[in-house]
Amino acid sequence: MKFLSICSLSFAAFTAFCVVPAAAQGPYPNRAIKILVPFPPGGAPDVAARLLGQYLSESYGQPVVIQNRSGANGNIAGEAAAKAPPDGYTLLLAADSGIVINPHVYSEMPFDPLKDLVPITSVVTNQFILSINPKVPAKTLPEFVDYARKANPPLAFASGGVGSQQHFAMELFKQRAGINLLSVTYRGGPPAMVATVAGETQVLFAGGESAGQFKAGTLRGLAVSGKQRSKRFPELPTVGEFYPGYEVDIWLGLFAPAGTPEPIVARLRKEVQALLARPDVAEKINVSGNLEPLILSPEEFSALIRKDYDKFGRLVKQFNIKIN
Repeated sequence: MKFLSICSLSFAAFTAFCVVPAAAQGPYPNRAIKILVPFPPGGAPDVAARLLGQYLSESYGQPVVIQNRSGANGNIAGEAAAKAPPDGYTLLLAADSGIVINPHVYSEMPFDPLKDLVPITSVVTNQFILSINPKVPAKTLPEFVDYARKANPPLAFASGGVGSQQHFAMELFKQRAGINLLSVTYRGGPPAMVATVAGETQVLFAGGESAGQFKAGTLRGLAVSGKQRSKRFPELPTVGEFYPGYEVDIWLGLFAPAGTPEPIVARLRKEVQALLARPDVAEKINVSGNLEPLILSPEEFSALIRKDYDKFGRLVKQFNIKIN
């Protein structure tokens, strides 16, 4: 009898041990959510993440913490997200380069972006601004190309890292314009912009965070990289107006660790897309980072990822860009 009582008590204790943690989890979310950003503060990904964080915090009634984990062109933050518990409390606001370029550029990847992460939703799209230090005596894109052709030694261009979208945008531009530029890489877009403002480098494809530098006269914008002129900088031509077919648009997307329950993914998608559909939010992200909302269905977003993955696989081979 005593043995049975002990067994009963042991079974009850075991049951309680198993059930209480599950019950303690409660409905999602019941604690802070963390959004990892692969780049330093101040850039377009950071702007978008902080806007999302503010809105989700208000909607969920829980803190949303933004953590900037720069380095390895997004691999550091990507690996941390991929290896986090798949419970919806660790998310990744990834630039396309970390998902569709890195697997082709890096000889060894610490994770597989297509298998270890699940796409929640596209967030924003953006284009670069071909920008020069004002000491470069060029006021237009043709003038810059002519000056760069004659420069000896070659002018230096800054980018946020080998294999970054900034890097590819400039390599494509060099090819189309028939010019030679020296590549100098930095730990993200904002440091690359600072280097060009300081004169360490002469040119870069800058993100929307550079708007203040144009206003201050510390950078001069020559053209934008996208298919259409920017709403924020309508006076700037597209590179494609001079070199037809040139087009570099970038996107940011929200991802979670593979295995995150679909109801959590679906709820996050619904919340984020509702935010992006608001006119006031669209205006805010455009003014803050030259960003445009990118609202796609899950099928459309998956198709975009696959299309860009294949495209950059070809470009990596073409330009022979590798990181060992």
